[in-house]
Amino acid sequence: MTSDRILELFEQIDRTPVGIEERALINEAIALAVEAGDEPLEYRARMRLTSSACMSGDTEAMLTSFAWCLGKHDDDPERFPADLGDETADLMWQFKWMADSLAASPAFDREQISAVLDDMENHYRAAGLGQSGVLMARFENAWMAGRLDEAEQLRTKLETTPRDSHSHCEACVRSVVAGYLIDTDREDEAIRLVEELVEGDFSCGEEPEHALARSLVPYLHAGEYDKARLAHLRSYRLAKDNADNLAIVADNIVFCAITGNEARALSLVERHLDWLAHDALGVDGHLSALTAFAIALEAVSAAGHADTIVRGADSDRLRAFFGDHDGPWRAAELAAVMRTEAERIAGEFDRRDGTDGHRRRLDRAWAVGQERYSLPLSAEPLLPRVAPVAARSAEELVQRAIDLGDYGASEALAAADAALPGATLEQRAKLHSARIAALVARDDLEAAQAALQDRLDALRAAGRDAEARVEERAGLALFGRGTPDDLETLRALLADGESVPPRLHAIVEVVLGMAVAESDPETARGLFDDARDRDAALGDDDLRRIVTLARASFQGAVGAFDECDATITAALEDPTLGAGARARLLGLRARMRGGQERFLDGVADADELCRILVELDARSVLPGAYVLAAALNEDAGAPGEAVARYRFAERAATENGDSVTAVQYRLARALLASGSADEAAELLVNVYSDETDREEPAASRAQTLMLLARAFEDAGEPGRAVGAWDFAAELFDEGEAPVGRANALLSHGRLLHRFGEFDDALASLETAVAIARTEPDQGGLLAEARHSEGQVRAARGEQEALTALDEAREIASGLGAPWLAADITDSRARALAMLGQADEAVATALQAADGFAEVGDAGSAGASELFAARVLTQHERAADAVPLYRSVMERAAEIPPLLQVAAGELGDVYEALGRPAEAAEVRSLLDA
Repeated sequence: MTSDRILELFEQIDRTPVGIEERALINEAIALAVEAGDEPLEYRARMRLTSSACMSGDTEAMLTSFAWCLGKHDDDPERFPADLGDETADLMWQFKWMADSLAASPAFDREQISAVLDDMENHYRAAGLGQSGVLMARFENAWMAGRLDEAEQLRTKLETTPRDSHSHCEACVRSVVAGYLIDTDREDEAIRLVEELVEGDFSCGEEPEHALARSLVPYLHAGEYDKARLAHLRSYRLAKDNADNLAIVADNIVFCAITGNEARALSLVERHLDWLAHDALGVDGHLSALTAFAIALEAVSAAGHADTIVRGADSDRLRAFFGDHDGPWRAAELAAVMRTEAERIAGEFDRRDGTDGHRRRLDRAWAVGQERYSLPLSAEPLLPRVAPVAARSAEELVQRAIDLGDYGASEALAAADAALPGATLEQRAKLHSARIAALVARDDLEAAQAALQDRLDALRAAGRDAEARVEERAGLALFGRGTPDDLETLRALLADGESVPPRLHAIVEVVLGMAVAESDPETARGLFDDARDRDAALGDDDLRRIVTLARASFQGAVGAFDECDATITAALEDPTLGAGARARLLGLRARMRGGQERFLDGVADADELCRILVELDARSVLPGAYVLAAALNEDAGAPGEAVARYRFAERAATENGDSVTAVQYRLARALLASGSADEAAELLVNVYSDETDREEPAASRAQTLMLLARAFEDAGEPGRAVGAWDFAAELFDEGEAPVGRANALLSHGRLLHRFGEFDDALASLETAVAIARTEPDQGGLLAEARHSEGQVRAARGEQEALTALDEAREIASGLGAPWLAADITDSRARALAMLGQADEAVATALQAADGFAEVGDAGSAGASELFAARVLTQHERAADAVPLYRSVMERAAEIPPLLQVAAGELGDVYEALGRPAEAAEVRSLLDA
């Protein structure tokens, strides 16, 4: 039955997040109800549509749907009740959105807005509802229209009006009032309201992100830079996926622009430009966005990049805002157009409202846009868009094509085509060779065959008939096609040695050697060595380049690293070596040095590789080169340097139109390692969303969630970290990856333990232990899981804690992991203390200290001894604690924080023992 299907759709709608899928379900339910002529069911469906449209920023659909529902309710309240009673929709609650929506567009006049507010008040009174919600709606309307005296009176009245079930939520009230206070020069009061909102954990559809966005500039004015930074990162992360949050994103863009983060501001402008076309009636959002975008692009221009291209600005969807334009928009010219459009919109609002409210707020925004603060959010540089290399001569065009071909960049084909018209006969043969190799690499063999004919013609025209005859016989075999017949052809050519010109003989050896390198390395080595000898005899620069590239690649592939290094080093000293060959050799050596753990040497090579590729405008391979440089920096323990290079890689991949998900994952990992957990979390949310959209395997998405959970924890958001680890465990289970699930549950349990959620923590850890026991090669995981389980059981006062810790220590010792064994021993000492076994706790803590000392960890050794001293002191054995405190201080000579703690506590112990002189002597260290 149709009604059954509609009810089924309602269930799906109510558990589907707001978005395209949810909207499709609502539309289906409405269509079915209309077709069946069932108005009560259509009413219930349209009530859901009103809410969905509000949350997604579809103002037109929201107004139309609400008007239809209100009309039905007014005509027959029994059949069409205001409250559906199932927590899905309430007509009187939805009334609060209407006046705001009309006020958001100058297309609606003051009389229409006043009529809606009056209608709302009448309906509330008729329904027996309080006036708090009505007053809030009137206050917000008066403020936004610029009637500040009226707004202040309404705010005062609102504060003394009792709240009820239809009052605006606590989060919204605080946020809106904070915005009003900022607008009326009371920023300190506004900050207090925002902090109350955050600390009270108040939230709703667009809070706390809106309140945090409003607080950004006031925080800067107050000198609270750390709070401003955290507010920005959290606000933007929460707002960035919903186009209805355009005004929130706008505030964040202004913040980036005035804090010296022009690159991030430009990136956010480009990411959200298209949101302007999302809601035709959300004109106040357009005004906020255009103002913010203009401020950001003016900052970019002031930073010396007025001509940088703003990607996406020439979209057909945005023509209504910016007008027609010849070619891509550049920062300075687009900023001017945006400023003009913002001025026009503000004027329309003020004419409608009969005030100067929007003019005043716009002037305030322009003034803020001129402010400057030094608050770097990241190492992201503001770079000019990569422009094509402007070759100055035919010779340069030819050389670039050859270089791109040597490196293997996909641009080689187009570069060769571009260079051909001005090339000499000798150069034409080289260019056709580059074209053939590029076409074979693309598996376009038909085009490659045609290009081969062009090369043969060029060779004959240059008087190289003998070479042309051999290449005609070889066909595409000489260009890496690599079929069995091609290999036989190459062998046959070598067998006819006297008929093959010496240079071509060497090239045939190179090509055949590359083809058999994996299956017959010894034969390949002989071929390469012979080609090298022929190259040395001929003194041909081009041949030497070809032979060197092949030999170095082969030596690296078979692990002959010393030979490979020597080959590359000698080649790089050759001043005739082209840029493409040089770049390829540098990339090979960088990877090789990474494998040898010579990371910084590898970084130097990779950075030079990137420089060359930028000069060649080899965009297709540039992201990979930057990733190589970044990865080597990560391996070298320099995550901050890695971050900068990953940003280059992300930018290059974006400009290529390539997927940036993998690069963003790596960038987030480096950010997390360098202490930028908030930004890492923001990126990882994007990565996870992209992976979900692409339906990546569950276990792969779970790995992303694991890193995201770590970022949340480091960013001070433990609740979200717990949720991420929990969901990661589910995804690992779905992906049949038990070890991943156990690791997720281990982290989940540890964090729950930290916050005193012992029962839930134990449940996760017990499952992790059970999984680890089924995996024979996961001894380390089992030790860690039993270790954490023992800690939780100790906190619960369970004797079983010692059994768990003893097993964990035994496993760690068996694995040859002395530090882990010492750490578990330290946990055992603390467990014994919790269980009331003080003497054993002290002895075990000293055993842990010895274990840490044996592996050179003086800090952990000192911490174990400090714990033992504290246990003795707590059990009235202060005199026995003195030598332990002294030992801690000796270990902590180079660890100031530990030294300070130990000295302070020992001073108190001496004081308690009646030894004031010694107390004073020790305490003097506190001032050192």
